[in-house]
Amino acid sequence: MTLEKYSHAEDLALAMELADAADSIALSRYQSLDLIITTKPDNTPVTDADRATEQAIRAILTAKRPTDGLLGEEFGETENIGSRYWVIDPIDGTKNFMRGVPTWATLIALVEDGEVVVGVASAPALTRRWYAAHGLGAYVTFNDGAPRKISVSQISEIKDASITYSDFVRWNERRSAFTSLIDSCDRSRGLGDFWSHMLVAEGAADIAVEPSLALWDMAALDIIVREAGGKFSSISGEPGPHHRSGLSTNGLLHDQVVKHLNGNTG
Repeated sequence: MTLEKYSHAEDLALAMELADAADSIALSRYQSLDLIITTKPDNTPVTDADRATEQAIRAILTAKRPTDGLLGEEFGETENIGSRYWVIDPIDGTKNFMRGVPTWATLIALVEDGEVVVGVASAPALTRRWYAAHGLGAYVTFNDGAPRKISVSQISEIKDASITYSDFVRWNERRSAFTSLIDSCDRSRGLGDFWSHMLVAEGAADIAVEPSLALWDMAALDIIVREAGGKFSSISGEPGPHHRSGLSTNGLLHDQVVKHLNGNTG
């Protein structure tokens, strides 16, 4: 089957359509008294909303991009994963979703030759959606209003920075370096998940960091942060979302933060 050629703008338009479908399903199940919750083999929770949302996205992609591969959190990867594939987290922040906390989102990304080129983070309970495509900039919409172009902050020293993170779990041998980084910053908040990174993209925070993530947790965030002028890497400094941890900064702070997290503050 011949691979079709699409512009990044066309792919972004499709990603937004996928996000619309996801919002409709996820919101209809949010705070439902009959929400079905089960436990996956890795002991993390999953709801019927996670599965229904991913199934809907897969159905649209099968119809509109049959030659593209797909990797989703709930149903794995298609056989034709190839060099061009979509990465889906149907509900990032499932535990928040289950508890009625509004900070959850559907994350949709497109990867070409190892690089994320399109990303959407849609958080309907917050009435916000962030999106970006390679070379087209990063934007946010609020309450279905007009898109606003976003950009990272210009803070250049850690002592003046605002840092966001999820929690203190899974830091292991880097925990002391992590707490030292927090102590070195001007302000810290445990917001977590996608929202921390989107605040960096908007310039409302300067650093967002998480020690243990999957590709579907990070792919959409990567392109949005980069198109807003920031940097995205692992906590070891490896660029991109393929290295099982996530660090977003405004770019000016990136090297300093990587050094700090890896025990090199000299």
